[in-house]
Amino acid sequence: MSTLAQRSEFTLPNRYRTNRGGPVRWILSHVVRSWYLVVMLFAGALGNAGLAAVVPVLVGQAFEAVTDTPPRTAALLPISLWLVGSQVVRSVLQLGRNFSAEAIGQRLERDIRDELYTSLLGKSMTFHNLQPVGDTMARAINDVREINLMLNPGINLVIGSGNFLIMPLLFAPRYHPALVLAPAVFILGYVLLLWQYLHELNPITTQVRRSFGKLNTRLAEALDGIETVKGAAQEQYEISLFRQHARAVRDWFVRQGDVEARFLPLLLMLVVQAGGLFHAFLLFRDGLLAVGDVVAYFGLLQLFGFPTFVSLFSYSQVSSGLASARRILELINRENDLDQNAAGYSGPMRGEIEFRNVSFQYPGGEEVLSGVSFKIRPGQTVAIVGQTGSGKTTLVKLVNRTYDVTRGQVLVDEVDVRDWNLEALRQNISIIEQDIFLFSRSIADNIAFGRPDAPRETIETYARAAQADEFVRSFKDGYDTVIGERGVTLSGGQRQRLALARAFLIDPRILILDDSTSAIDSATEDKIQRAIFAAARGRTTLIITHRLSQIRWADLIVVLRKGRVAAIGRHEELLHTSEAYRRIFS
Repeated sequence: MSTLAQRSEFTLPNRYRTNRGGPVRWILSHVVRSWYLVVMLFAGALGNAGLAAVVPVLVGQAFEAVTDTPPRTAALLPISLWLVGSQVVRSVLQLGRNFSAEAIGQRLERDIRDELYTSLLGKSMTFHNLQPVGDTMARAINDVREINLMLNPGINLVIGSGNFLIMPLLFAPRYHPALVLAPAVFILGYVLLLWQYLHELNPITTQVRRSFGKLNTRLAEALDGIETVKGAAQEQYEISLFRQHARAVRDWFVRQGDVEARFLPLLLMLVVQAGGLFHAFLLFRDGLLAVGDVVAYFGLLQLFGFPTFVSLFSYSQVSSGLASARRILELINRENDLDQNAAGYSGPMRGEIEFRNVSFQYPGGEEVLSGVSFKIRPGQTVAIVGQTGSGKTTLVKLVNRTYDVTRGQVLVDEVDVRDWNLEALRQNISIIEQDIFLFSRSIADNIAFGRPDAPRETIETYARAAQADEFVRSFKDGYDTVIGERGVTLSGGQRQRLALARAFLIDPRILILDDSTSAIDSATEDKIQRAIFAAARGRTTLIITHRLSQIRWADLIVVLRKGRVAAIGRHEELLHTSEAYRRIFS
């Protein structure tokens, strides 16, 4: 759960509380749970830099011992032992630093993926209808990965190199107080130039991530609509569009490379090292420094090479990671139109439905439904008919709060659906649509999706009721056949029969069939009709259809025309009283 107030369709449980007030605070709220690894990271970085600074100090001492008259060769052995010992310890500390950074990065990627996926499942259909799938996938895969890389190697190198910056400043006074001048100038100039570099780089890395999201969206849409693309022979047009988006990604990467190529701290480092060495020579000429001191001091200035060179890459990685974090957080924080109402009504459902002066319009669109009012008694079968675009599908999706009404009320058992606990409401309502979605799982798992614990015998019973058992057993693996793999494909009618079996298994109090038998052949239709008729017995059933055979046995027929109720009654009655109803079958 976020520390910010969030409205979501389902507030699914996150494993941890996170602060979603901004990308930095959000990432820190994740990282702080691994505080012991953070301590190990900083300790390893500090120890690594400190022992790296020991090398030029010891080398200076060895140089001084060799150049003394007479040479103090006996001093070389303890210096060598100190050198070897310090670097062995340094390597252990560096291992601990790198391990900690890698562990934090991998944990962060895992936890952010978990939080993002949980958030996406909790979003309303309004959100998912407006949010491009390709862009969501780009954020869920590439942007999350960028945050991992921001931690390691990005932040890992920033912390490690930051400690290298201060070592020359700390060790230089042991030779002469004036020698702190060059390290101080470098650190000040480095910070200023780095600020300018990041200020210029941040908007570019944001555009890199955004353009990649658009590229991914274009690719997902083309593949999702591949049948339409090929049917209209528009392959070349889609290729040209994809190339435009790919070119935009390339152009932003080129601009990022241009900024990185003008990384001025590299020039600053060389100038400071030359100036520092010249300063040391002046002090040596005045007898204020020994030869070994000059060697050691120049070795300390060489430590600036590591933070300068790695910052060209590491800060770019940090900038890209923060841009990705902003994109992911924007997705998580985006408000929904629905609220799960966890404290709402969750009693047994009888199946009475009432529409009271209901109006609805999609965000930024025209009104789809206007002033719709009618009542359905528990157990009734109601056919909803009307020409394309009359609002039939939208109407039934107000019952389970896929969408919320703009004005008016939808009541189930005399309780406004907004006052129901959303989970309790939807567990008692099953919708079978014309466009059936099946998961890449076994047929048994698809049928039992609403009741994963259902025994195999029950699954097969409802498959027989939906007239699906015969074709399922024709597959080599039967109910264990994985849909979409090993070349197994299903026809539209087969998919709809599996969806019917899934709905029958859930045993809802309200069953909604949205043109769900449109892809079933004539030979199967009669069996399906009997199955639906049997399933509808004892439960409220709403059928959207143009098939006269289904409409005739409905207890009530609601005729919609341009979002309004044009007529209500039974088949024979409407044929005599409703011109709109007669026009549908003319």
